[in-house]
Amino acid sequence: MTNTLRALLGASALCTLTVAAWAEPTTITVATVNNGDMIRMQGLMGEFNALHPDITVEWVTLEENVLRERVTTDIATKGGQFDVLTIGTYEVPIWGNQGWLVSLNDLPPEWDKADLLPAIAGGLTVNGELYAAPFYGESSMVMYRTDLMEKAGLTMPAAPTWADIRTAAEAMTDKDAGIYGICLRGKAGWGENMAFLTAMSNSFGAKWFDADWKPQFDQQPWRDTLTFYLDLMNNFGPPGASNNGFNENLSLFQQGKCGMWIDATVAASFVTGADSTVADSVGFALAPDNGLGKRGNWLWAWSLAIPAGSDSVDAAKTFVAWATSKEYTALVASKEGWANVPPGTRTSLYTNPEYQSVPFAQMTLDSINAADPTAPTVDPVPYTGVQFVAIPEFQGLGTAVGQQFSAVLAGSSTLDDALAAAQTLVTDEMTKAGYIK
Repeated sequence: MTNTLRALLGASALCTLTVAAWAEPTTITVATVNNGDMIRMQGLMGEFNALHPDITVEWVTLEENVLRERVTTDIATKGGQFDVLTIGTYEVPIWGNQGWLVSLNDLPPEWDKADLLPAIAGGLTVNGELYAAPFYGESSMVMYRTDLMEKAGLTMPAAPTWADIRTAAEAMTDKDAGIYGICLRGKAGWGENMAFLTAMSNSFGAKWFDADWKPQFDQQPWRDTLTFYLDLMNNFGPPGASNNGFNENLSLFQQGKCGMWIDATVAASFVTGADSTVADSVGFALAPDNGLGKRGNWLWAWSLAIPAGSDSVDAAKTFVAWATSKEYTALVASKEGWANVPPGTRTSLYTNPEYQSVPFAQMTLDSINAADPTAPTVDPVPYTGVQFVAIPEFQGLGTAVGQQFSAVLAGSSTLDDALAAAQTLVTDEMTKAGYIK
């Protein structure tokens, strides 16, 4: 068993584009995350079915942590349950390097690979091979209630500091009215609370590892990060925050219970959409910084990839090309408006005058461009990745550390104990994996 396979299995435990034609009907199974854009795509499948009546698409839609566990186990063990996987910028380079994914370099010319945003395409490419097609790309940013800011006599800077965020959170909190100044991720998971906290820690001067791969949770910048986060959440956050991930905080914000929410830029269309009670009172700003040269924002793409073990590669490519095409974007725009198209993947979208009028379009692009996965921290580090470390072991390590930090937020552990436990468990695993000599 390779180290990569062992690490990944351990983590699981802790358009009119046509690529090929075939004579017989084909069924493909798509594993995806239960985010709004993915649910919207399923509602538009009638368009795909009309174009490709010989392809039947079956869906397995899962909560984020469960999806990651299922697809990781399946691809690492060559289980063959899925023909299309919804995976992220963390998995693609690792799995592509292992030969576990099918190259998408041969998607039709009209799919227009050159149109992909360089920051997004770069994270999905290994040795010149594109191993996943981005469905939507994102960074993170501040979403805030303009009415509550005005009521508090404050103005949100376009590029706020963490001190600005604390001031605003305190001023907007009205617990008697059920309004909390800030909502942030607290649910344990390498892609849940640790996505937020790792990105946040970069702006505090923290890092997962030094140049010799020694864990850094016993250093002051991580203590500063967690102390500030806990102060925000304990004083100005909603109750039960240790159970809240993206979808839970989205619901709270839409219900008018959050003054601010720092999370994925893709949420912008949902907090300003028909399901939001505060749609007309939402502003946007860059993720905060501490004056150290790094902002607390991440870089991510939910992308569609084809496992090398699929028996229906041609049909899977046809679906992937359709779902990630410019034609699909135009389809969503025609049905639900430009504000609701999948963002963050194509240059052409951000040069489209109709999309430029969407209030969060430019801030999303600026946030994506502000993240640098090749230099994510204040000090040099031996890894790439902004809100993750691009090594196979991180999936398990991130979740284990996330559980420690979520327990502190829940009140069942202390900051000292959590940092000490994080330092010990990460050191042990990195030593076993051979990173630390």
